[in-house]
Amino acid sequence: MTKPIRLWLTPPGPNPWKVVVILEELQVPYEIKSFKFDDVKKKPFIDINPNGRVPAIEDPNHDLTLWESGAIITYLIEQYNPERLLTYDTLKEKHHLNQWLHFQMSGQGPYWGTAGWFNVLHQEKLPSAIERYNAQVLRVLGVLDKWLEGKEWLVGDKITYADLAWATWNDRLDSVILCPADNKFEGFPNVEAWHERMISRPSWKKAMEIRARLMDEQGLTWEGRPKGIASHAEYEAMINAGEDTTPKE
Repeated sequence: MTKPIRLWLTPPGPNPWKVVVILEELQVPYEIKSFKFDDVKKKPFIDINPNGRVPAIEDPNHDLTLWESGAIITYLIEQYNPERLLTYDTLKEKHHLNQWLHFQMSGQGPYWGTAGWFNVLHQEKLPSAIERYNAQVLRVLGVLDKWLEGKEWLVGDKITYADLAWATWNDRLDSVILCPADNKFEGFPNVEAWHERMISRPSWKKAMEIRARLMDEQGLTWEGRPKGIASHAEYEAMINAGEDTTPKE
């Protein structure tokens, strides 16, 4: 009998939910170890992932600890997918899936995250940095939109892990580049349709229900900061100063 995989996460960020969606799609038993963002660089988590970033997993079935969301997704697809859902075994398709996953990790995550930092978190507005990283976000969206012309999925004729890996960051595009939520895919109709197909799936809805519950348990706003703290910049400053960040109702 398969024992549950333990998934370590802090609820606000996008990357852990990539893994939750895959676990839900594959129906792999798992349990969530949810903890505060303040503690991501502290024990015991720093013993699980010395880089102090979520997610990480502990798999008792194979005595394996693993971190980095892309590595975890690859592992789950290879180890817990006897029906070969969300993947292909044929040579070209197999490597094209890996290609799109790597592009997500190198082209989406870093650019979306850096754009979000300079738009929202950085203590001063730096127009040149904002312009650069917003432009990179739009460039990557353009690559996706062109590729998806006439297609439903990135590779082949079915949804795969390579598609789902993009969903969590894309869902937050409006908060990354500070645009109205209804307009976040403006100019990228193929990306918008692709994203809507993914977030209509039960796995996505279940993941977001779990996120909402865990955020509420920690007293966090949907944006990820404790209730009563006015901005992410204030939150970061309090963490760095070792101040109490307990939510205030």
